[in-house]
Amino acid sequence: MDGTVLIADDDRTIRTVLTQAMTRAGMQVHATSSLTTLMRWVSEGRGDLVITDVAMPDGNGLEMIPRIAELRPELPVIVISAQNTIMTAIRASEAEAWDYLPKPFDLPHLMHRSALALEESRKRRRTALGSEATTENASAPQAPAAQRDASEAVTLAGRSPEMQALYQSIARVMNTDIPVLITGESGTGKSRVARAVHGLSQRNAAGFQILDPALPGDRQQEDHLLSELRGGTLVIDEPGEYSPEEQLKLNRFLDRFTRTESSEPRLITTSQQDLNLLLANGHMRADLYYRLKGAELHVPTLVQRMSDIRILAEEFLRSDDLDDQGPGVGRSNGVARAFSPDAEQLLCQHSWPGNVRELKNTIRQLVAVSTRPVISADDVRSLLSGASAGSVAVPGSYTSQMIGNVSPGSGGAHGLMSGASDGQTDDGNLSDSVQKHLRRYFDLHQDSLPAPGLYQRILKEMEIPLFEIALEATRGNQARCAELLGINRNTLRKKLTTLDIHVTRGRKLM
Repeated sequence: MDGTVLIADDDRTIRTVLTQAMTRAGMQVHATSSLTTLMRWVSEGRGDLVITDVAMPDGNGLEMIPRIAELRPELPVIVISAQNTIMTAIRASEAEAWDYLPKPFDLPHLMHRSALALEESRKRRRTALGSEATTENASAPQAPAAQRDASEAVTLAGRSPEMQALYQSIARVMNTDIPVLITGESGTGKSRVARAVHGLSQRNAAGFQILDPALPGDRQQEDHLLSELRGGTLVIDEPGEYSPEEQLKLNRFLDRFTRTESSEPRLITTSQQDLNLLLANGHMRADLYYRLKGAELHVPTLVQRMSDIRILAEEFLRSDDLDDQGPGVGRSNGVARAFSPDAEQLLCQHSWPGNVRELKNTIRQLVAVSTRPVISADDVRSLLSGASAGSVAVPGSYTSQMIGNVSPGSGGAHGLMSGASDGQTDDGNLSDSVQKHLRRYFDLHQDSLPAPGLYQRILKEMEIPLFEIALEATRGNQARCAELLGINRNTLRKKLTTLDIHVTRGRKLM
């Protein structure tokens, strides 16, 4: 590689490593710890590529990019930063940086990107020399990037490489008009990503709506929703679960935006399912599929971003709406809670099959049951052992029927309520059966108490078989299931997501 690279970073080690690597690769390098020096070099016409940090002693590297573009429109800028949050990625994109790499970066990858940037620089210079008009146009000052307060938008937590890739993808698509498909397993945070795409975009002042499969009930309600969503964002959750009739109705509803609205809403789809497979199997209308299928953002599972667990756990611990019950839930008598080092280590070692949602619920329970300002390893161990094993391990053959150890397909409510260890069945009503088995469960612990979080475990083990059997009876029809249970459909869908119950239409659930 040939060319001259200007490096601005206040970390001497990074300057040394980059200088040595690029010099060995055949490039000339000028390195500095000052943005003032960097801008002097740029104004003097030096360099074919700029690599700059963001937080510098004498300024912000991102804020220099528009000035560099004004002085040297052919000069590409690669941003490197330890401030590797979604806002850094967004601002680097808005400033039209050639590339953004979070620290710690992979040196071979940076070298590869630098080689491509140098080639781009050569092409820009040739274009500039060949067309005066192009030069004048490129030299025009860039319009200032939209200013957003991160506190006013839904932000995402995590600094893992997987999340950095997601941040950069969000930055590329957030201000386009193309549909966005957000995929990922249950509990990974797809809805949060959808809100971030909207909240960080130029549409953030307009409406944001997650569409219920029932859709507006009449023309007047449709007109109201059309008005609210003008220029905003419409989120369609799990379209693969829509019946053929609901898909047709949705398609016709979306047609109204095209026919009547001058500023259509951005369409965002969230799905655990493969829409390509649904289309191939005839479970999704082709016209709806092509309307929703756009730029894809994949949200990684928590096990794929284990380095983010500590960051997420601390965020949930500080959150005022930890369990959507209002402010102060993450506090104890006004004192902010914290994790002991051993407690953090246990959290980071857990597999988290329920992803971010499971982690958040676990932190919520830890806050609820802990009696000390610092959550200990014993608190975490007790709760996680109860969640993974279903109960505290105690002697006896009754463990397969204990509270918290009923899995889908193991008999549901019947297995919990009537599976006594002596093979006898309970002839009383449901309340009597619950009381008998709870008393037996407490007796098995003798002088000790069950693991903390018993209330939530009991509710979960009651709800899972109830919802599964109700869905089985209604053959996966969520509207009929909600009616059967006496709850609205939004509540049902939220429960199914929270309990990680997968719905299959038209056949008995396994």
